Amino acid sequence: MKIESIDIYWVKLPLAFVWKTSYADQHYTDTILVRMEGEGHYAWGESCPPYIPGYSADHTVATFHTVREHMAPRIIGQDIESAEDLLDRIAFVKGNQFARAALEIAWWVLDAKRRGMPLARLLGGTRDRVAVGADFGVQDSLDILLQKIQGAIDQGFPRIKLKFRPGWDLPMVEAVRSTFPRFTFHIDCNAAYTPADTGLFRKLDRYHLAMIEQPLADDGMSLINHADLQKRIETPVCLDESALSLAHVQAAIRLGSCKVVNIKMARVGGLTASRDIQALCAEHEIPCWVGGMLESAIGGAICAELATLPNFTYPGDIFPSSYFYKNDIGKPEIVLSGPGEVATSRVPGIAQEPDADLLKKWTAEHVSFRV
Repeated sequence: MKIESIDIYWVKLPLAFVWKTSYADQHYTDTILVRMEGEGHYAWGESCPPYIPGYSADHTVATFHTVREHMAPRIIGQDIESAEDLLDRIAFVKGNQFARAALEIAWWVLDAKRRGMPLARLLGGTRDRVAVGADFGVQDSLDILLQKIQGAIDQGFPRIKLKFRPGWDLPMVEAVRSTFPRFTFHIDCNAAYTPADTGLFRKLDRYHLAMIEQPLADDGMSLINHADLQKRIETPVCLDESALSLAHVQAAIRLGSCKVVNIKMARVGGLTASRDIQALCAEHEIPCWVGGMLESAIGGAICAELATLPNFTYPGDIFPSSYFYKNDIGKPEIVLSGPGEVATSRVPGIAQEPDADLLKKWTAEHVSFRV
């Protein structure tokens, strides 16, 4: 398939509320939307690197620059017959997983449209709907958090993730567990702690959490430190920021660094790596789940397609559009198809693409490549 055009958009999506984590208080989602065209078809993909390089070294400005200056020129006008072919052409760029994913994800959706099949089917998934969870960041009070949790339970969400950071940690979990003694919760530390906090994590064992997501820093000792921590606590450790690629997950499994893996398609470099990682984890009986980066409905729909693969057994971070946005740029917006679940595509590729007026209003930078 000859790639005839590529459009890259850096878009700033206003959030419906301030999203508070251990990294920062976030007012916007900065994201990269890619429109790719070939053989009379076009498709949209999304990669959502944070604006601040705190979650990882990747960030919005660098991702936009890398795709524009180094990657898209290697793809435009070329005959690309597989995702592996596309990845080989941009393999000379080291790291920059979000940039790599921006083009690779769009290619997968385009190929699904060319073949006339939903993206999930092309990826190898079979389900027509996937289970999704609810997430809550740091709140202004415990009472507000408990009210929001009750609302999510009433809506039928099967599990809830709680952001966990210094000053919003053990007492928060104690209050939540005492109020909801049997519901499924896990916490997300966003790499805010060190091995010196092992005592804190040992105290969490009593609360029977589903997992502790990325408790320790993503640094040169990350996989070793997480392996040491996992040996000292009963609660499963889940890797997020440290699961940067298939190779990183292979190393984590060998070291015993985790019992669960969160796969974010852009963080690992795209859908090919995501599919390979879930298959590798299945071989080692390590469950996976699809993480999110506050994507628009475009990226959210692609995440849902990915979550149909067999080893995604824990409800994913795939949210109704109204959860984070008053007006999602992606249309049609994502809605719950039933209690705690989202339906997958019924059309070739995915149904979602940007609203033209909102795209024009919220685009910070745009570049086009044509044959």
